[in-house]
Amino acid sequence: MTLKVLLPQKVLLSRAVRKVVAEGASGSFGLLPRHVDFVEPLVPGILSFVEAGDQAAEGGAREGRSAGAGEIFMAVDEGVLVKCGSEVLVSVRNAVIGPELGTLEATVRDRFQQVDAFEGAMRTALAKLEAEVMRRFIDLE
Repeated sequence: MTLKVLLPQKVLLSRAVRKVVAEGASGSFGLLPRHVDFVEPLVPGILSFVEAGDQAAEGGAREGRSAGAGEIFMAVDEGVLVKCGSEVLVSVRNAVIGPELGTLEATVRDRFQQVDAFEGAMRTALAKLEAEVMRRFIDLE
């Protein structure tokens, strides 16, 4: 199967996989290559997958992989998963691949703090813009 994780601004991941486990609105579920096609809304949680060929069992950990576990873990925001034929498309607002499951929480926390700071700056800029528009509108009268 091919797993593609799509964010609004980019394709985060595109890999050949042999297993995907995700958390949907109706609970956790797993996908294997011959699984029936379906669509499932995702809830914020952990998505894990095992790459085709699984080099982890042959030695060494890579990004997003617990050493020796063979699974790669990714924290995902709410979104949707579509399984169609040999493609698994995951479209989410935000996703983070952690170096391993144990440190994924810290990685997610750091990312959310960055997003919160950015959103705070955007809200401040928007409030200033709205105030300036109102001032100019009042001056025109």
